[in-house]
Amino acid sequence: MKKAFLGTLALTVLLSSCVSQKKYAELEAKHKETQDLLNSATVKLNDCLEEKATASSRLKTLEDQNAFLKANNQELINNMGNLTTLTTKGAENLEKSLESLKEKDLTIRKLQDAVTRRDSVNLALVQSLKGVLGNLDDEDIEISVEKGVVFVSISDKLLFRSGSYNVTNAAKEVLGKVAKVVNNKPDFEFMVEGHTDNVPIKTSELADNWDLSVKRATSVVRILQNDFGVDPARMTAAGRSYYIPLVDNDTSANRAKNRRTRIVVLPKIDQFYNMIEEGMKDPSIGGTGK
Repeated sequence: MKKAFLGTLALTVLLSSCVSQKKYAELEAKHKETQDLLNSATVKLNDCLEEKATASSRLKTLEDQNAFLKANNQELINNMGNLTTLTTKGAENLEKSLESLKEKDLTIRKLQDAVTRRDSVNLALVQSLKGVLGNLDDEDIEISVEKGVVFVSISDKLLFRSGSYNVTNAAKEVLGKVAKVVNNKPDFEFMVEGHTDNVPIKTSELADNWDLSVKRATSVVRILQNDFGVDPARMTAAGRSYYIPLVDNDTSANRAKNRRTRIVVLPKIDQFYNMIEEGMKDPSIGGTGK
């Protein structure tokens, strides 16, 4: 033990004798400075490595965003192309729709004009009928316009005796006045309708109310044709029995109202179409005038 201690002491003395105390201090200071520089470089290297990792991560994020934006931009470009196509088609469809609406509006206006003309003709017909029949009791004869059709309703007490279908002589005066008007309107057709009340009838000549209503209509038609020269091709005879009453058949007065003969005056179908075609040609409503 003593030998080892003496050896160490001897070595220390020897070293101390080889390197001066001043030189040793300089070396030690230099070593410390180098160590400090190494530590500082290590810290800076670690910082750089962290910054590099952060930058790499951000670069990756930016690259991903850039790729997404490129794809999104291309999709937008494609959509813009599609929208341009759709917009063009939409504009074309809108233009077609507007054109169709214009045509429909024009057609409606033309039809309205034709209906107006028809109504004007009907009004003139009503005035003519009222002019020749104006001296009759309103309860016995009524002239009206319903849905573009002129109706002349004549009470049966002016035309027939109870339960009969033979036209009275007094009634022929009324029918003659009606014939005068319809003969002046060759473009019109008309239908004579017989109506009864609901009291059942059955005789050797009549089977029922249907039979009576039809025979009364044909009697009126024959008078108009044979006595007043109305073209039979313009007339239709029809029986309605008691199925279209004006009022309930619950009193004698009401049953009397329901017993009637109605003359329905209406323009010929082709004549009405002619009025429509004329309306379509009218320049004042946009027609061609041809």
